[in-house]
Amino acid sequence: MISMIFDVPQKNASELVIHIWKIIDLPSISMDDLIYKISFEYFILSPEKAEEFISRSINNGILKKDKDNYISLSNILAQKLKKWQDGMRNDIINKINSSRKMDLAMKELEGGKRSDFSTLLKSFLDKGTINRAAAISDNAFQLSHIDYEKGLIKAKVAGAKEEFYNIEINTGLRKIAHNCHDFETNRAHNKKFCKHLAKFFLLLKEKNAKSIGNLLKEITLNINDWEFSS
Repeated sequence: MISMIFDVPQKNASELVIHIWKIIDLPSISMDDLIYKISFEYFILSPEKAEEFISRSINNGILKKDKDNYISLSNILAQKLKKWQDGMRNDIINKINSSRKMDLAMKELEGGKRSDFSTLLKSFLDKGTINRAAAISDNAFQLSHIDYEKGLIKAKVAGAKEEFYNIEINTGLRKIAHNCHDFETNRAHNKKFCKHLAKFFLLLKEKNAKSIGNLLKEITLNINDWEFSS
């Protein structure tokens, strides 16, 4: 079950060894245990082919075997694995920190201590939109273009039915374009944000709080000149 986390590289021996060690997550392992895991836990190779693969990897310097018949990565692959692990660790820490910041931003919108940003953003939200925005994953958004000097932001957001919606904010044209059904039919004509736009502005705030704050002020002060459309 654990092996499903990774796509199994079949053509490159070094990549396959790294793939296996990402799952094993041990400095060394006995030959018999390694064969068992490759064959009966990860279902990558048959026992015979697993033993051949391990022996060939040892002969090619990809793996090392000590006097007690324990197998470990070569120094080069051990360094490569550590780099991957460090990257994963940093990625997890960044996601945790981002999640905490998002939680604080959501709490600001829901009540309690309010910043200028939360007050401005909340003016574009109907009741219930905040909770729906909180349920959208950060990974649902794909930011394709952002240029605050030229006043152009473009992104896509994954919908519930495996489709992507477009988001475009153009300060030069004073236009917010988005094509989800809720925005098109319920929000745009009242110049309100749907859950996608609410979450998108919160994500943008994490990248550049000053610029996105200024953008919200611009929209608020000149709301009659702004077009909300699909």
